Amino acid sequence: MSDAPPSRRHRRFNAAAVLWRRRLVFWLGAVAVGYVAVGFAAAADWAQAAFARVTYVSPYLALILTPAGIAASAFIGKRWFVGAQGSGIPQAIAAHSVRDRPGLERLLSLRIAFGKVLLTLLGLLVGASIGREGPTVQIGASILVWLSYRTGMGRQKGLILAGGAAGVAAAFNTPLAGVVFAIEEMSRSFERSISSLVLIAVILAGIAAISVNGTGSYFGLTSAILDGWKDWFVVPVAAVAGGVLGGLFARITLFGARKAPTLFGGFIGRRPVAFAALCGLGVAILGIVGHGVPYGTGYGAAQLALAGHLDAPWTFTATKFLATLLSQISGIPGGILSPALSIGAGLGAALSHLMPTVSPGAVAVLAMVAFFTGAVQAPITGFVIVAEMTGDQAMVIPLMATALVATGISKLITPEPLYHALAEDFRKRLEAGSS
Repeated sequence: MSDAPPSRRHRRFNAAAVLWRRRLVFWLGAVAVGYVAVGFAAAADWAQAAFARVTYVSPYLALILTPAGIAASAFIGKRWFVGAQGSGIPQAIAAHSVRDRPGLERLLSLRIAFGKVLLTLLGLLVGASIGREGPTVQIGASILVWLSYRTGMGRQKGLILAGGAAGVAAAFNTPLAGVVFAIEEMSRSFERSISSLVLIAVILAGIAAISVNGTGSYFGLTSAILDGWKDWFVVPVAAVAGGVLGGLFARITLFGARKAPTLFGGFIGRRPVAFAALCGLGVAILGIVGHGVPYGTGYGAAQLALAGHLDAPWTFTATKFLATLLSQISGIPGGILSPALSIGAGLGAALSHLMPTVSPGAVAVLAMVAFFTGAVQAPITGFVIVAEMTGDQAMVIPLMATALVATGISKLITPEPLYHALAEDFRKRLEAGSS
């Protein structure tokens, strides 16, 4: 029999009830992120397939559909979904340091999450070279932050990390990468007080994704290896090539985000929708040159490269690189993670022709991580995502070495990590708007 007064026992009971209610809401929110990510992935696949069916009739239809669709996405985003533009990862990173609710809701909200899904799918439906993984990070963080305000959970900082990590885990079907992403890219430190939030969110979102997709990887299982030390020369070659190309991609992307509105006498800043249409026309032309392969996320091309069956890899790498840049600077919602992996895979397929004694799959895997880490300068996240997505545990050490060297090369070209530089731009705009 407890000696505590009834009022004290009542308060303890109420406190425990509130705690468990918050936990239940958080768990359900993490599961919801997983299922939203799975549904988003399925819808993205449908959108790409629909565009492929249309352009199969005539590839030149893209010259109308792609500019019109990208222009429409830019217009709708600027009119009704401000904050949904671009990848979504910079917004989640910027939100991590925002204290006030109005500022946070300019970066993360259900309205923005809905717009992110809608406009990313529109972009894929018209052939834009974008991914859904970065958007899923913003969507996951938005869902958990919205729940925190609706239920009084608090701890928004931890929930942003947890939602972003759950988004990566479910989008890529890579739970370990979700945890690493939250530590390395979103917070740049591991805060003990929120570690359990991240892990629980990743586990629950991962279970939700696995319940639909199973445990398979997006690129299929590969068994590429380096055949002894004589093949290790490919590591610095892939690392330098991917680091240089990824660093250039990040530098051009940052230039486009910061300087494009002032170019051509300010035309781009005054006519963003017209500029988006011009970018769409460029994407369509590149898609025609590349026989349709540069459109969309690029997963199919990456699978072909890993199997050593990608045709015209130099053409694919160049057209996919340029199509992704144009899609990004157009200002429409859409990520770069899956296009970056496909560009890297294409680069590896091209390099493998110069190194016929090395397994084409091994070169492709190394170049994937090299370009990815060169573009975003997150080496641990890069090699973990590639290792989990390919299931190739034999390549873990070469992947680590490649990621480290590629990041160092990229920093010589672009000292600022891409996502954090863009996040800082978002923070400055928030401060300017509130002053």
